[in-house]
Amino acid sequence: MTDRAALITAYWDAAAATFDDEPDHGLRAESTRTAWIRLLHALLPTEPADVLDIGCGTGSVSVLLAEAGHRPTGVDLAPRMVERARAKFEAAGLAGRFMVGDAMLPPTGKQRFDVVLSRHLVWTLPDPEAALRAWVTRLRPGGRLVLVEGRWREAGQTGAPYVSGAESLPWNGGITAEDLAAAVRPLAAAVRIEPLSSNTDLWGGPVTDERFALIADV
Repeated sequence: MTDRAALITAYWDAAAATFDDEPDHGLRAESTRTAWIRLLHALLPTEPADVLDIGCGTGSVSVLLAEAGHRPTGVDLAPRMVERARAKFEAAGLAGRFMVGDAMLPPTGKQRFDVVLSRHLVWTLPDPEAALRAWVTRLRPGGRLVLVEGRWREAGQTGAPYVSGAESLPWNGGITAEDLAAAVRPLAAAVRIEPLSSNTDLWGGPVTDERFALIADV
């Protein structure tokens, strides 16, 4: 593990205890939870699917996937995030698999998925375009890549500074829908964007930055 990777791991480990306090992380409010249920229903296959949740955090989205009948596998770099995700599933009596691993190369071996899902993650990656290429290889033929992303002018609301050197990350602070679509199009048969900034229930209140879902069928 590089020094920066160790710093990033430590940052998210430290954040795990309060991660769910953000409305769109913990999904504790009924209106926020319902909004994410509706969004996932619109973006994912209607039939039960194998879903790789990359950067799963405390497993809030994976819970919604499992409740909808999908089969989630969550990957996160931070062990304490993964611990909380596993505890959340155990408390809910849900079936899911979680592992500690680098989002750049998820440790899923030869397993292939119907959907690869990532939320609020690409800005943290040292080589996000290489990660996108790796993620697409985890899909079955006809699979779907779903990225919930944005330009995070309102990120970091807890006030904790991110790791030293983060300013050198290629997509530090997020990425626009146009730029992310340009990066994904060479990897996919079809790409579409769903704007999300105006859906205040998703975020627990109004936001002024660009937020969107990118859906790519390969």
